[in-house]
Amino acid sequence: MHSFLGVRTALALVVAAIAAVASMLLNGDVQAGLVVLVCAVAAVLIAASGNDEAPAPPERAAPPPQSEPAIAEVIEAVAEPLLVITDSRVEAANHGARELLGEHVLGEDVRVAIRHPAAAERLMRRDNGAPGAPIHLVGLGTRDQRWEMRVHALDDGRRVVHLIDRTGSYAAERMRVDFVANASHELRTPLASLLGYVETLREDAGDDPQTRGRFLKIVFGEAQRMQRLIEDLISLSRIEAEKYRAPDKAVNLAELIGQVAIELSGSPRAADLVTQLADVPPVAGDPTQLSQVLHNIIGNAMKYGREGTPVTIALQPDGESMVRLSVGDEGEGIPAQHLPRLTERFYRVDSGRSRSLGGTGLGLAIVKHIIERHRGRLDITSTVGKGTTVTMLLPVRRVS
Repeated sequence: MHSFLGVRTALALVVAAIAAVASMLLNGDVQAGLVVLVCAVAAVLIAASGNDEAPAPPERAAPPPQSEPAIAEVIEAVAEPLLVITDSRVEAANHGARELLGEHVLGEDVRVAIRHPAAAERLMRRDNGAPGAPIHLVGLGTRDQRWEMRVHALDDGRRVVHLIDRTGSYAAERMRVDFVANASHELRTPLASLLGYVETLREDAGDDPQTRGRFLKIVFGEAQRMQRLIEDLISLSRIEAEKYRAPDKAVNLAELIGQVAIELSGSPRAADLVTQLADVPPVAGDPTQLSQVLHNIIGNAMKYGREGTPVTIALQPDGESMVRLSVGDEGEGIPAQHLPRLTERFYRVDSGRSRSLGGTGLGLAIVKHIIERHRGRLDITSTVGKGTTVTMLLPVRRVS
């Protein structure tokens, strides 16, 4: 009853019943008392239907708490190797870490997972949450790889180990250092020669016309060598600065080859040039730089090919979008172990012979950068005792 009518309704009914009983006792009229009771009950029920408290709505159940994603799922979204360690054991490792260290690292002691003395020493040292200085690891993964390890402590005592691959930046820095050292050496050598001969000419040797003429010829040759080296350095720097801007002029390679052949006609081996030029569409290029490529490649073939053997220049289409240009000689050839490094700056197979022929060690590096700027491809093949062929693929200029 109370649950249906409510507390206040029940109290009103009790009050109505008491009033009816009091009326019957005071007046002695039972019928009048019953009428009063019935009316009071009716009034209470009518009032309760509109004004009495409505039953409280059932409480809405609270939504279940959103569970936080497991830390293994979080670190899986990071490409670089990440590990979470608890009490020196690997609790979680993302795909990058498992690929680098192996699938078995989960649950292992972190010193076993990352087998490196510097890493073990850092991981056994507790800290207060500060990241600390990075640790550089050499040889982790492959022998040539270089990694940077950072460790950060979490509030719950776990630690996150972050491995960053620094192989590319180290290689770039090493190339820069080597380039500066090689350039300094290449410039210092002819400069020392110049200074030595000039000093000698200032002394008694300058009085002898024959000696003076011989020394001046050497001085002039060394000065020309320095000039070629400086020009190549400037050219390489300019090409690298423009490498992101693809050239778009229409270049007729057959005509350009003809012009270069005329310019090389004064060379002792000009008669050995053989051209095999098919009809090809114009390529998208920079005519000055492509002329420089032809001079370097054809010049090398004439220098290193055997006397009296042909230097073959071939031009032909390669599919619908590329043109193939190749220059081949019949020289001594190049051993296979040297081929991957031929386009490195100042790399020489035979340093003495290269310098005696006037090479700066930058020719093929310049060629590689020019071809890359033209969005093409360079390939060098060689067989010892038979000769070398340099092949270039260049994109056809599309007519918009």
